[in-house]
Amino acid sequence: MKRFLPLCLPALLLTAACGSRDDQPSPAASKAAGGETLAFADAPGGGETESADSLVMQAQVTLDRLGFSPGVIDGKDGQSYKLALGAFQEARGLPATGQLDPATQQALFQGNGTAATRLVVIPTAFARGPFVRDLPTKTSEQARFGLLGYRSMTEALAERFHTTPATLVALNGPSTALGAWRTVRVPAIANVPLAMIEGDERGWADTLQRLGVAAAQPEAERIVVDKSQGTLRVYDKQDKLVAQFPVTTGSAHDPLPLGRWKIKGESRNPDYQYNPDLFWDAAPGDKAKRLAPGPNGPVGVVWIDLSKDHYGIHGTPEPQAIGRTESHGCVRLTNWDAARLAQMVHAGTEVVFEA
Repeated sequence: MKRFLPLCLPALLLTAACGSRDDQPSPAASKAAGGETLAFADAPGGGETESADSLVMQAQVTLDRLGFSPGVIDGKDGQSYKLALGAFQEARGLPATGQLDPATQQALFQGNGTAATRLVVIPTAFARGPFVRDLPTKTSEQARFGLLGYRSMTEALAERFHTTPATLVALNGPSTALGAWRTVRVPAIANVPLAMIEGDERGWADTLQRLGVAAAQPEAERIVVDKSQGTLRVYDKQDKLVAQFPVTTGSAHDPLPLGRWKIKGESRNPDYQYNPDLFWDAAPGDKAKRLAPGPNGPVGVVWIDLSKDHYGIHGTPEPQAIGRTESHGCVRLTNWDAARLAQMVHAGTEVVFEA
C-alpha cells in the first residue's frame, strides 16, 4: 500500500450563480458532452486591476508557460517564484540570481510585454461541473463518494488557471457571481486542445484540458528532487534543464528516501487505497477504505510510482500548501504541475533524491 498525507482545501470565496452537483459520476463523466467546448473565450473590455498589472504576476504566468513553475500564480514575490526565476536563468545561461533583472526580463518576455491576466467567459461545459459540494476534508470519510471532485466552480477555476481562490477574489471581488457565460478575470493561462488518447477510460484528456496542461511536453530522461530547496528539476537526454516545479518532500516521521530510483509507471486519475496502518497520525478506529478518483483525493490527479516501495510523486488537493507543509515521505506537486510532469516521464526515467 502507498502512503500519503490527507489534506484539506481552502474555504470557497466567490459565489456560484449556477452549477450542478453529482456525487457519483465516473471519472470520464466530466467530459464535455455533445461537442461543447471547455475553451475559455476572451471577453471584451474590462479594466486591469493593480494585481493584474503586477510585473511579478506577468513573470509568473510566463514562467509557468515555459515549464519553470512558480507554483500558484498569485502575484507575490515569494520563494517558489524566486526559485522558478533562478531555474529559468540557469536554463538560459544567465546568472541564477532569482531576481527579475533587465536581462532576465528581456529573455523572459523576449522584448514584448506579456499579459498577466485574461478576462474570459466561463463555458457552459465547465460551469456544469460536476461539483461535490459536501465532500468532507477528512480522508477516512471520503469513501462514500463516487468522485473526489471540486467542491465549487471557484475551486475548479483556480486550478484551471493555476492560482488560488484568494487570488480570484483579489482580481474580481468577493461578490462576483460565477456561472455559464459569466465574465471573470483570471491569470493568463492559455487554452489547450483536447488530447486524443487511445483507450482513455479514466478521462485523462479531459483532466489535462481542465487543468490547462498541454499533452505535448519535453521528454524527461532524469529528474532531480532537491529536498533543501523544495524543487523537482527535469532534464532531457542532452542533460539540459527543461522544467522545474516546487514540491513538498517528507517529514521528520517520514523522511525523503535519498538516493537513486526509477519510475515504474503512472496511474492517471487513480483510485486510492487508504490504509491507516501506514499513517502515524491516523485517527484511532480508522479502517482501510478505497477512495474514488478526483482532484480532491489525497494524491490529486496522478500517481507516479517509484522503485522504492510505498513512495511516489503525485498531485495534491491543496496547491497553496506546496513547499509550506510536510508530507508522508512522498513528493507532492500542484495538480497542474503533477499532470505536466506525468506527460514528461516514462517507465525507466531516473529519479534522484538529494538532500
